[in-house]
Amino acid sequence: MKTLRTIVIVMMCQLAMLRSAAQDIHMSQFYETPILRNPALIGIFNGDVRVQAVYRNQWNSITTPYQTGTLSGELKFPVGQYYDYVTTGLQMSFDRAGQSQLQSVQVLPALNYHKSLSEDKSSYLSLGVMGGFVQRQFNLSHLTFNNQYTNGRFEASAPTGEEGRLAKQGYTYLDAGVGLSYNSLIGEDIPYYIGAALYHFNKPKVSFYGDKGVELPQKWSFNAGITVPLDEKFKLIAQYNQMHQGTYNEYIGGALLGYSLYDEGLESDHGVYGGLFLRWNDALVPVVKIDMGAYELAMSYDVNISTLRSASRSFGGFELSFVFKNFLNSRNSTLDATNCPSF
Repeated sequence: MKTLRTIVIVMMCQLAMLRSAAQDIHMSQFYETPILRNPALIGIFNGDVRVQAVYRNQWNSITTPYQTGTLSGELKFPVGQYYDYVTTGLQMSFDRAGQSQLQSVQVLPALNYHKSLSEDKSSYLSLGVMGGFVQRQFNLSHLTFNNQYTNGRFEASAPTGEEGRLAKQGYTYLDAGVGLSYNSLIGEDIPYYIGAALYHFNKPKVSFYGDKGVELPQKWSFNAGITVPLDEKFKLIAQYNQMHQGTYNEYIGGALLGYSLYDEGLESDHGVYGGLFLRWNDALVPVVKIDMGAYELAMSYDVNISTLRSASRSFGGFELSFVFKNFLNSRNSTLDATNCPSF
């Protein structure tokens, strides 16, 4: 029974891996990967430069861990008389899944133009684009096939039956996406944003079977966020993201409650945060975060609530994120501007 249970678990995880091969990577701390979420969301922060790194380790309790790492950078500078802004960005990511070591490497430059819609520079409409290349590969020696089993006995040297069909163990394709966002204020002190993006609009072909490539399903992403001050020390930051790609749909949202550490009140850039997010029908995600001004450090953990929880014992995966943000010491810094796109 123990052996049968192990086989069932591995099969379920392999099915999850095969499904994920047709989908984009995603993070529980999705708000720390803006280019993967919506290229029109880059540059919406208080500062000129931001670097974000996220590491995710999932399903370590039941199979070979799925590992994902992302590193992104954003550089924002004003246009003309500090009314409009341009943000350039770069997203790099690495993802490895399952026993076959199916992995994906992405390098995606991005550009976002923020158009001011008000004289006090409190409302912006942003149009962002991103485009780059993606490389995928897997390790064939780590896979087994039906033809290699005889009367229940595995023969590693037996033909796989995939000879002549599996044309390659890796391929590269170009990818592109476009997004739109709007950010403004409710009253004088409640910033918010909404946005939408379309990924893979160039319909890249993906396949390990040579000419039998299939189009990567396009992905729609919808985004929203709001910061609500509660008193002189506390504020609530709510985030929401929704994705649709082929037959896959994902809904995740939640909030962080922040406490300012210094006497500057809500203007303080030093604080501690705690909160909870929900990925619908999949996981509860508690988050803790500390903001040290130019640096932010956060940790989250997925508590699995899906049908896989009996095998995973509700263990999902953890994420660590690190953020550096600051102003540039130059004439083109947004530090001297009255307002700029921020959240």
